[in-house]
Amino acid sequence: MHRTRALRRAYELMLHHHSHRGWWPGESPFEIAVGAILTQNTAWTNVEKAIANLKRAGVLAPRPLFALPEKELARLIRPAGYFNVKARRLRNFLRVLVEDFGASLDRLLADDTPKVRARLLAINGIGRETADSILLYAGEHHSFVIDAYTRRIFERHSWWRETANAGRSTRSVQRLTPKTKGNTPETYEALKHLCEKSLNHISPAERLDYWRDYHAQLVMVGKHFCRPRELKCGECPLKPLLRH
Repeated sequence: MHRTRALRRAYELMLHHHSHRGWWPGESPFEIAVGAILTQNTAWTNVEKAIANLKRAGVLAPRPLFALPEKELARLIRPAGYFNVKARRLRNFLRVLVEDFGASLDRLLADDTPKVRARLLAINGIGRETADSILLYAGEHHSFVIDAYTRRIFERHSWWRETANAGRSTRSVQRLTPKTKGNTPETYEALKHLCEKSLNHISPAERLDYWRDYHAQLVMVGKHFCRPRELKCGECPLKPLLRH
């Protein structure tokens, strides 16, 4: 099956199995942005605990959160793990939001998508996945999110191969070794380009929800079926698309 057709068919299979995911959870765009920063390298259940702490303390808003001493912020977000690092990253984000954009997330995220993305990536501690999560889920920008699940699933279905020479052709067929972890900037951008090019057949008005749910569906498949070990291909909704 042609790769573009396979990617579009994959969503139909995942949606039928999981139903619409309604992701990303959050009562406001700001809460979603905070969650996107806190979820780095941890499970969402831990992020929920950290956000609950911020709500109980009455500081889940840009200015009150920025006013917190870094040690107190770290204490409140401790359940999310790497709490000292994440406190610094969150404060870097809040400093830009409060000092440069008057604590208005709408102003921070208002502009052409590439310009806003560059603005977020310039903040120390905001990587590509985090920036795209904020753009797609909090800012309603058409910016597809790539994560480790995406790469794993795409590689195993032969929808993607790492380049033999990063930054050149994305068509070369060198397999990644098990020692290669995470997405390099080149890999991330190439996978993002592949998804956005292949999944642009939906009208702009509906594409936002489509890309959001597509990403959420891939997370479900990566967590429960296409795992690093103990694969469950026989039960996976994407089984009809396996070559072997």
